[in-house]
Amino acid sequence: MSATLTAGSTRVLGVIGRVSMYRLVLSSLGLLALIALVLSFAGLVVPEPLELVASAIVLALACGATDLVAQSVLRMPRRLESSLITALILLFVLRPGIEPLGLAGLALAGVVASASKYLLVWRGRHIFNPAATGASVLTIVSIWAPDLGSSAWWVGSPWLAAPVIVLGVLLLLRTDKLPLVAVFWVVAMAVAFTRTTVQFQAAGFPVDVPAVLLQVAFSSPFLFLGAFMLSEPLTLPPRRTQQYLVAIVVGILAGWPLPVGEITLGQERALLIGNLLAFLLCLRAAVRLRVERRRDLTPTVRELTFHAARPFSFSPGQYLELDVPHRRPDARGTRREFSIASAPEDLPEVRIAFKDGSQSSYKRALAAVETGSTLAVTGVWGDFVLPSRPTAPVLLVAAGIGVTPFVSQLRHLAATGQDRDVVLVYVVSQAAELAFRDDIAASGIPVVVYSRDEPRDLPAAWTWAGPDRVDAEGLLRAVPDIARRAAYVSGPPRLISALAPALAKAKSLTTDAFAGY
Repeated sequence: MSATLTAGSTRVLGVIGRVSMYRLVLSSLGLLALIALVLSFAGLVVPEPLELVASAIVLALACGATDLVAQSVLRMPRRLESSLITALILLFVLRPGIEPLGLAGLALAGVVASASKYLLVWRGRHIFNPAATGASVLTIVSIWAPDLGSSAWWVGSPWLAAPVIVLGVLLLLRTDKLPLVAVFWVVAMAVAFTRTTVQFQAAGFPVDVPAVLLQVAFSSPFLFLGAFMLSEPLTLPPRRTQQYLVAIVVGILAGWPLPVGEITLGQERALLIGNLLAFLLCLRAAVRLRVERRRDLTPTVRELTFHAARPFSFSPGQYLELDVPHRRPDARGTRREFSIASAPEDLPEVRIAFKDGSQSSYKRALAAVETGSTLAVTGVWGDFVLPSRPTAPVLLVAAGIGVTPFVSQLRHLAATGQDRDVVLVYVVSQAAELAFRDDIAASGIPVVVYSRDEPRDLPAAWTWAGPDRVDAEGLLRAVPDIARRAAYVSGPPRLISALAPALAKAKSLTTDAFAGY
């Protein structure tokens, strides 16, 4: 059942993965704003149509102008999408209006939010969510200047619940953060329900449980906060357990906002506390890498070897996010994620691999990086790691460049002298595309190769499965004891979908589906 669900979600990921993350978030927020505008004409949401339009224009100008000035001073690439995303999030969080002082307050929040992207950063990471920062500053300032406005979270309307859920789920599938936000939502709803029940009982009112549950679930900002703000990658810690901890903390504080002077720890300030916790958990995650050398692994796969400026920790199977600044970046931006191909024991040497031939501005810039250049790693993430129990049998399934995290794991096993029961199924378009042959062969594990043509001089324990495309039946023939193995699959969503019937028989399934790269 879990494999079937995984296959379905990866099909969706394969579709939305063709759209850059910035563009997907911007499109989702833009569509949500359009829906809100239609609802405002019908009087179904709090803001009036003119208030929405005027506020959106002011926020876009404030965020855009601040970003433009900062990017010009710091000589950074222009990123209009980032400005508009920040403006649209603030539109749903703050109180829209048309009064001059109210619009000035919106402009203040927009300037603070955008400025925080450049001032409140550490080694390429945002310390705080920009929109939450801008909203919090405006709310604090409004204590002395109430006419400037404050946060209102009018997006927590039952009429907007359905579009927020649909658009939010698409974004969370794209970033693999749906379980994280689900945990946050359950915790926030449970705490908010408890708080409301306590308040009703203290006031002597009867508690209508279904009505209260519906109100805290769909007439609250929890859905928007989770999908569009908590899930921001640059303000999350690297490991899933750490992310769940942050989600629980934010859920508790958002569900039961504590009074702090004349304000409370509302939604955005609860998120800022979660951001601070996440920052402390990954304080040493960012590092700078100096390009040492490059080599061609296959006709299409290139490897880059770096020297880390300082020690850092990662687990075999994790990935890093590499920032490659360049002129006129396309919509995919200047950062990209790569599985680490080297083992922790190889440090300070760090290796990644990528498929060349892409038309994206990022891949062209990465291919042109000169030896001696220094690039920033903004963080290390991922839970695509082998079972902690060393006796657990494992099946690794890789498609093309998807073999990279397995290379790190196999090098780690060899370096630490571990003898694990591991089988690798390696799928490539043609035999010449078999990358990391020496690294894999050194591990001594059995490897089943799927390719259109028969590879020559295969290492010992390697077999060619034939020219047929791998499918569920072929996988079962190649690995008949799959039921006793923990399966790990790294490759495009369509591969996971095709193998789902066979993978459903595995003892467990962990996927690393990549799309949009």
